[in-house]
Amino acid sequence: MPCDVDLLAGIPFFELLDEHECAALADVLDHVQLAESEILYRQGDPGDDLYVVRHGAVELSVKDITGQKIVLHEAGAGELFGALAVVENEPRNATATALEPTSLLLLDRDDLLLLYQQHPEAALAMLAALSHMNRESSRLLQTRVSRNVNDAVEEQQRLSILVRFADFLAWFSGSMPFLLLHTAWFIIWISLNTLILPRNPDGTRGFDPFPFGLLTMIVSLEAIFLSCFVLISANRQAEKDKVRADIEYEVNIKAELEVAHLHEKTDAIYEAMLERFAHLEKLLPHATAEKA
Repeated sequence: MPCDVDLLAGIPFFELLDEHECAALADVLDHVQLAESEILYRQGDPGDDLYVVRHGAVELSVKDITGQKIVLHEAGAGELFGALAVVENEPRNATATALEPTSLLLLDRDDLLLLYQQHPEAALAMLAALSHMNRESSRLLQTRVSRNVNDAVEEQQRLSILVRFADFLAWFSGSMPFLLLHTAWFIIWISLNTLILPRNPDGTRGFDPFPFGLLTMIVSLEAIFLSCFVLISANRQAEKDKVRADIEYEVNIKAELEVAHLHEKTDAIYEAMLERFAHLEKLLPHATAEKA
C-alpha cells in the first residue's frame, strides 16, 4: 500500500529530497508491515525492488554447504537492503526475516530511477550499503575459515558466575593441590582428635572423637556439592564437544570439497597433457621427414 509522506522523515536515504519531491515519491512508494519472524523473501526468489527499514530489524542470512545458517547482516532503522538484486537483476542472494515487528518502505526499479533522476547523489547511499554488505561478507569469510571451539561456545552462551565457578571447581578437584590439601586436612583433623587435644570427661579426645562423625558429615556435604558442580561443568563440556563435532564436520566437508577440486584440476592437467602429447605425435613424423 502507498506510504504516508511522514514515513520518509528521518531516513538518511531520503534526506536530499525536498517536501514536494518527498510527496511525489511517497505516492509511488509502498509501505510493508512485517510481524516478528515473518520471512520477507527467501534466497533464490526473484527480486526487482529494495527495502528501507523504517523501524524494527531485518536479518539477512544464507545457508552454507552444511545447511547451517550464516547471518550476513541485521538491517536496522534507516538502513536499506535488497539492492543487489535490483542492480544485477538476479535472484535474491539471501533470506530476509523480520527479527521483530518491522515497518519497511519498498522501492521498485521505477521508484529508484525517479529518485536518481532528481538526485543522482542518492545512488551513493545505495553504493555505501552494498559496500557495507561486502565488507561484512568478507569478515564472515575470514572468521569462518577455522573457528575456535571455545569462542564458538562463548558465542552460544554467556557464562554465569555459577558456571564459571563450576568449571573452576571441576578443574581444581582433579588437581594435585586438591589432593594434597585434603590429605593435610584429614591428617590434622585426625591428629587433633586422637593425639593432641586433651581427653574429655567421657574418656574421648577432642571435639570430634572417633569415628569422626563431624568430619564424615562435612566430607559428605562437600562430596554432594562438588558432584553437582562437576556435573554442571560436564554438561557444558558436552555442549562444547557437540560444537567441536559440528566444526570438525564442517572442516571435513571443506576438505572433501578441496580434494574434489584438486581432482578436477588434476584431470584438467591430465587432459591437457594428453592433447599436447597427441599434438607432438602428429608433428613427430613431419620433423623426422624434414631431417631425413
